[in-house]
Amino acid sequence: MQSGRVTTPFGRRPMTLALLKGQFEAGDTKPAVAIDKWKVLRDLSEAKAVFGLQDRALAVLHALLSFYPDTELSEERGLVVFPSNVQLSIRAHGITGTTLRKHLGILVEAGLIQRRDSPNGKRYAHRSRGGEIEQAFGFDLAPLIARAGEIALAAQEAAAETLRFKRTREALTICRRDVRKLITAAMEEDAEGDWSRIEAMYIALVARLPRSPSQQDVDAVLEEMLMLREEILNQLEIHLKTQKSDGNDVENRCHIHNSKPESIYELEPRSEKEQGEMPSQKPNRIVQPLKAYPLPLVLRACPQIADYMAGGRIESWRELMTAAVTVRSMLGVSPSAYQEACEVLGPENAAIAVACILERAEFINSAGGYLRDLTRRAKRGEFGLGPMLMAALRMNGGAEKRSA
Repeated sequence: MQSGRVTTPFGRRPMTLALLKGQFEAGDTKPAVAIDKWKVLRDLSEAKAVFGLQDRALAVLHALLSFYPDTELSEERGLVVFPSNVQLSIRAHGITGTTLRKHLGILVEAGLIQRRDSPNGKRYAHRSRGGEIEQAFGFDLAPLIARAGEIALAAQEAAAETLRFKRTREALTICRRDVRKLITAAMEEDAEGDWSRIEAMYIALVARLPRSPSQQDVDAVLEEMLMLREEILNQLEIHLKTQKSDGNDVENRCHIHNSKPESIYELEPRSEKEQGEMPSQKPNRIVQPLKAYPLPLVLRACPQIADYMAGGRIESWRELMTAAVTVRSMLGVSPSAYQEACEVLGPENAAIAVACILERAEFINSAGGYLRDLTRRAKRGEFGLGPMLMAALRMNGGAEKRSA
């Protein structure tokens, strides 16, 4: 084939300008030396949408390639195959003659094969006395060699787009789960806000996704779902700050009320066990404020809590506290128990305590009772987060990593 020339006979079949253009482009491309025929077929399968192919067209191309005797397509050994329609139909999983001719035409129009018609329109080959093929009439596979690089690049781009679509759908799934859990937690705790309206917005967003969504569909819904999650987090943050402020006011009032030096009670006991204790036998302790721990240390010691944040990552104390609210609900800790922990330990340290409980959830019968006990001990100055946090760090192998 000379560069820039169409050498394929047109025969008795109609010629279109689009088909002529495809043959000119194939003629202007210098073919490679040899390519793996099955690799180019795999690449086409990956990028079939780019070339306008369906599975049936790929099945027909697979059948054509099966009539080429070698694994590598090479111009030196000839590139024309000449099976009959009956033989092609058998190897293309028994498709009908009409369907076979339709998809052969699609492959030709896509510029992936060319027709080399004989004078009578039949497919056959002239052989020498030694049995070697001198001239063949049928389907020329040369365009597959000429366009192998283009096909491989299209396959890579299609694979990258498929991966991006998969990642976007995963991100949407995680965001949907987070929004659902946050709405449930807010309703259970009677947090301030129009949660019925927010839930209706969530349901409407989910309903917008068709059965087989496109990349554009998922991108649009994900963007709005992220905005909805951000709105929920902002409302919950305001709610927690309000609770903390109200708790501080209550604590200040209690200190003022019990400021007499002879008083041995700081707060009214909350359980019968505490009411039965003999405070006169144990001197009153001055409760020291709990230490603040670096967030990276907390996340190394308690990695599981990151699973309850979008993307599986926590990058701020606010995100840790938000995840702790979700975990609190999941562990069955009552809102009052967690509120009390926030008042005594502080919101950040209460979130750390919940993260540590999550790490040992399988060994704890009642997470709510456990948290209440920690809160009571902290109130008496008998508990610090340090040993609990270090135990979790050792359990997860974080101590060795830090020392390394």
